[in-house]
Formats: sequence, structure tokens, C-alpha cells
Amino acid sequence: MGNWTRRAALLGSGAAVGAFATRALKSRNPSLDGTVDTTAVGGDGTLNDASLLSQTPVHKHIILKQDPGTALVEAIRAEMKDARANNRPVNVSAARHSMGGQAIPLDGHAITYDNGFLEPDTANATFRAHAGARWSQVIQAIDPIGFSPAVMQSNNDFGVAATFCVNAHGWPVPFGPMGATVREIELITPDGELATCSREVNADLFDQSMGGYGLTGAITSMVVDMEKNTRLSPSFTRMPAKEFGSAFEAALNDPDVTMAYGRLNVERASFFEEALMITYRATEDQADLPAASGSGWMSNVASRVYRAQLGNERMKSLRWWFETDLGTVVGGGDTTRNSLINEPVVTLDDRDDTRTDILHEYFVGIDRFPEFLEICRAVIPASYQEFLNVTLRFINTDSESWLSYATVPRIAAVMSFSQEMTLRAEADMARMTRDLVEGIIGIGGTYYLPYRPHPTVAQLEKAYPRAAAFAAAKRVLDPGLLFRNNLWDSYLEQL
Repeated sequence: MGNWTRRAALLGSGAAVGAFATRALKSRNPSLDGTVDTTAVGGDGTLNDASLLSQTPVHKHIILKQDPGTALVEAIRAEMKDARANNRPVNVSAARHSMGGQAIPLDGHAITYDNGFLEPDTANATFRAHAGARWSQVIQAIDPIGFSPAVMQSNNDFGVAATFCVNAHGWPVPFGPMGATVREIELITPDGELATCSREVNADLFDQSMGGYGLTGAITSMVVDMEKNTRLSPSFTRMPAKEFGSAFEAALNDPDVTMAYGRLNVERASFFEEALMITYRATEDQADLPAASGSGWMSNVASRVYRAQLGNERMKSLRWWFETDLGTVVGGGDTTRNSLINEPVVTLDDRDDTRTDILHEYFVGIDRFPEFLEICRAVIPASYQEFLNVTLRFINTDSESWLSYATVPRIAAVMSFSQEMTLRAEADMARMTRDLVEGIIGIGGTYYLPYRPHPTVAQLEKAYPRAAAFAAAKRVLDPGLLFRNNLWDSYLEQL
């Protein structure tokens, strides 16, 4: 992202700065019947993403509603032809929840999918979906027939193909990233061909597209695994943070554990000293499962406590008590697999136009988790940022994606910061991010690519050893560099 983009987002008018990412998500998913999306494209011809700091000029933004098939393919080909003739890039997206322009083509053709087509195949425990189907639509379609997504992101707002393209993970165990649950994709390659890609057909292209950030072409439909929906009961275990890695590994060795995650305390005085592990096991009674629910009253109360932490150490302590004591009593009853994952991002809306929520994510080996804690204690509390939360999840090995962040089993640490929308805060965030990335690379870990573009090119190369090979393969597949975004422009193009 260039200096114009960042400064415009940080210093622009209220319309440019906007509100928290979840409100932006809602406003960017209108039900439109035309071609140019005037709601999402600002009056100055720009698009933004969930960071609200990626205001980027685009040539145009179109929304495609066609079902998978000839009409959708031809509409995409027409945009590709126009873009190629005028030397403009193309990018396809759903919710644009990335945070550094990874879903926006600079001065190019931005395509957003708006279609919830889904066709379940219960005999094979799969579903075929439009690439732009949101996970909420997937759950709505397969929950009544007793199924659940095998792996999806922790919120239901995002698109199925977008999850594949960033190879996001969830918290069902013992899975790896979502790409491991995809059987097949249909992809329009940069030369306009419609290719079927799987582990058996066009396998290299399938692996490059998994976690390939849309740089290999435009996915139109996918075949994805689903699991039986089940009634689950939670268990809560509080412990010193340094013991979490070994305790988590032991819990995952229990075949009855099907969902698991952890939390760490975030008060500055005792930062990352305590951990809470939550595991879910199937109950004996699996009859008459209730329909998947959305946010309950506990989620809404928790979101208020979550927001009250901002600048308030006492509230951070209260929030930790809420999670480790009160929440385990009043919110620890049986639930279903689908209800656990059927949660929108908007639950955590901050309603503050002067700040934005920024995510980080780091992946470390289970045996290196105590070192990870030390790195975070040395870097995060000394920053200017407000740290709100970290969720810990398990990621099994991903040996397929060329940009794999889990070449061995790892713990994923998903971090949430509240950042002022000022140049000072952005500079501090960039410095802090590079310090964290450097330390975590030093213990054999990696960081996640969909977030703010603050790490250096050299750090990306260290964290992703196959990045140069991916860039070389991209140039062969797409010699005109038709499919581009800021991940390519700022990083991969340099390799």
C-alpha cells in the first residue's frame, strides 16, 4: 500500500476514516442489482477493507450475483478482458475482511460475489457452493440436515472461497487450515480457461490457489467437506500460561475432544501469566438437536465487558474473571457445533469512529510456546497499543499450500488490538509488529499474511520459504500479472 493510501485513510474525512470494521462489513454487503457498487466505492473512487486503513483507488467495483455456471464465467471473463486491454489488475473478494489491501486491486477491477448457492451431498459428506457463499449461508443450509462445516473461520460473515484463498483455520480439532477440507475448485485462470483443480487434477494449481490470496485466478465454485453436527459439552481448565502448550497437546490427544481453544490474561501487570483452556466433547444425548443459534445474551454481555477494557486495567482484570469464573458457570452449558461457530463479527462492534480493531496472528510450535510468551511480554506492553484479547487454537500440519504457515503442528495465537486512527499509532503498530515478527521467526514460528502490511520483505521470506517459488510460478501462470493485490505489489513482486 502506497503512502497516498495510508495517509488518506488516517487523515481523511469521517467518511474516509469510517467506523469499526464490522460496520464497514455490513455496509459493504448491500443487495444490489446492478454492476457498479456505489455504496462500496467512495465518491473519490476508492475501496477500503476491514482495517479501514487501506483506502485504495479502484477503476470500478462490480457485484456478481449469478449462480455457478456459464453466466458467471462469462461475466468474469468480460472484466478480465477489459482489464487486460487497459493494463489494469483484477481481484475477486467477498467480505474484504483482510487488513492490508490483499483483496483490493490498485486502480483495477474489484469484483465482489453476492450469491449463496449451496448444494449438499450427504452421501459423500460434502457440499458444493458458490465461491462467494458466506459461512452463515452454509450453516443455514446444512444445519437442518444435521451437518456442519468441517473447518471454517471463527466468524460466519466471510466467503467460502475467501477462506480458502487465505487458507484460514477454525477451532475444530485436530484439523489443519480450511484448505485441507476442500475437495475441488473451479478456477478461471488468467488466460480465461475454466479449470477444475483438485489433489488429483491440476494439483499444483490447486496447492498454489490454497492460501494464494486470489493471485492464481478467480474461483467460481468449490466442493468442501462437512461433518456431522453434534451436541457438545464444555470443560474449563485454568493454569499458568507457561503450561498451556503441554496441556493443550495432552487434551488434543483425547479423541473425544472435537473443539478446543485457549485464552491468556491481558492485564499489563501480569501480562500472559495465566491461561484458560476450553475443550468440547460430544454428549451422550445426540437426539433432536436444536437449530443453530446466533449470539446469545452471554455473547452480548461479554462484548460490552470486552470493549470496556480499553484503557482500563481494572476492567481487563474483570474481563478475565468473567471468562474464567462467571462465564464458566452461566455460559458453560451444552451447545451444538453449529451454534458455536455461527457467530458474526458484528458482536464485537466498538462503535468508536476514532479507533479501529487490528488483528495479528502468529503460529508457533507447541514446544516453543513458553518462548513465545516471553517475546510477547517483552514487546507488547511496551507499545502504545491497546491489547484486548488473544485466542489460542491448534493448527495441524499443512504440507500442501505453497504459502503454508503450519509446516509442523502449531499453536495459533489470534491477537486483537484497538488502534487509534492516527499516524502516531500506525507508526507504533508497524514498529511493534516488526519486533514481534522478528522474535517469532527466531523461534521457528510464522505470522499470518492477511493483516496489516508492516513486516519487511525479508521477514516474509524468512517466514515463508516458498514465497519466491510461489512468485515465480505466478509469473508463469499469469505473465501479464492480471490478478494483483497489495500482497503482490508490496511483497511478492519483490521476490
